[in-house]
Amino acid sequence: QVQLVESGGGSVQAGGSLTLSCVASGSLYHDYCRGWFRQVPGKEPEEVARLDDDGSTSYADSVKGRFTISKDNAKNTLYLQMNSLKPEDTAMYYCTAAADCGWLLLRSYSYWGQGTQVTVSS
Repeated sequence: QVQLVESGGGSVQAGGSLTLSCVASGSLYHDYCRGWFRQVPGKEPEEVARLDDDGSTSYADSVKGRFTISKDNAKNTLYLQMNSLKPEDTAMYYCTAAADCGWLLLRSYSYWGQGTQVTVSS
């Protein structure tokens, strides 16, 4: 059974930085696609960043140049470094994993953490 546990969220002023962490336990293979999603109440989850098993990354246009996704296989931990935060970055952030990047949003084929709240004030 795979468990993903996020941490590092909090409240910050616009322009500030936060680093989210996601520790994985259980049988999560290092070649899984990993991602960060965010969601605000009443809206669908939005993919923020993904890290494929070949090391390639992709980002939502809204966070390019500000957010960086990375992982430490030795620590089974995925990170999201968030700089120059804006009020519109306020959301619940979720760590995800799937055998294929195309499955990240498919709940039946992916793993999701419980989320960590990020609040950015102006």
